[in-house]
Amino acid sequence: MRPEIEQAVALLQEKRPQSLERALDLLQHTVFSFSMKVCGHRQDAEDTMQDVLLKAVPYLPKFTSPKALVVWLYTVAKNRCLMSRRRSKFAPKETLSLEELMPDRQELESLANKETSTPESLALRGETAGQVRQAVLKVPPQYRLVLVLHDMEELDTEEIARITGLRPGTVRVRLHRARLFVRNELTRGQTRRPRPPKPRRRPRGCKALFAALSEYLDGTLQEEMCRELEKHIQHCQPCDAFLDTLRATVHGIRKVSPAKPDPATAARVRNAILQQYRAALQSCAKTGA
Repeated sequence: MRPEIEQAVALLQEKRPQSLERALDLLQHTVFSFSMKVCGHRQDAEDTMQDVLLKAVPYLPKFTSPKALVVWLYTVAKNRCLMSRRRSKFAPKETLSLEELMPDRQELESLANKETSTPESLALRGETAGQVRQAVLKVPPQYRLVLVLHDMEELDTEEIARITGLRPGTVRVRLHRARLFVRNELTRGQTRRPRPPKPRRRPRGCKALFAALSEYLDGTLQEEMCRELEKHIQHCQPCDAFLDTLRATVHGIRKVSPAKPDPATAARVRNAILQQYRAALQSCAKTGA
């Protein structure tokens, strides 16, 4: 969880005018940044920021738990953003297959001839934030949402499961496939040529472990499977090199700076919310809620 949410809850509990405005500023930036990553359009993100925070006004005085607020906030923002997003004509198909995302035998053989810190991984570490953002926006929406929540908004699997209504296992599967998709997009950008169709045949030992690479990177893989994967990687240069490129991809996604709303728009929306929030506080005081 990003520290901004915890700061906002602490500020809201102070119930002072200056604290309230600062809390709303933090929440505005959080919702806008998340919406930009999911929607990809500034106008959609600004509309989502305004709608979500206005909807939050009656509930904000009651939130004392950052975890409860983060689940509520992202759930409402997710619903609003996905309804308003503008579909690109270049949008990929909606379902990602692990088979299609895995490297083919030719790519694995190419990786086998390079050092562990491959030129591809070094190049991926040098990708600009803009290039990474564009690659993330090409991920199909249901996978992108999980990727953004986990690697960019810093939520854990259980929180994402509550926000999306998915089982934790499904969250982990979608996260891994989204990471592989971004990795392939960035690699394609480095080579600057379309990838040929991938042959079906790959080394069996490699294929069996590819589905577990993200959990291994996140330190959530079961101990027995972790030992098996590490043993395989020690003796498989292509998989070791591929894992390095995936690690570089995740690093690039996580270091993308949050987008910021237009200051004038943010101030206008914040003033409107402040008025409604003060009214909500007075209503709570009268009813004793």
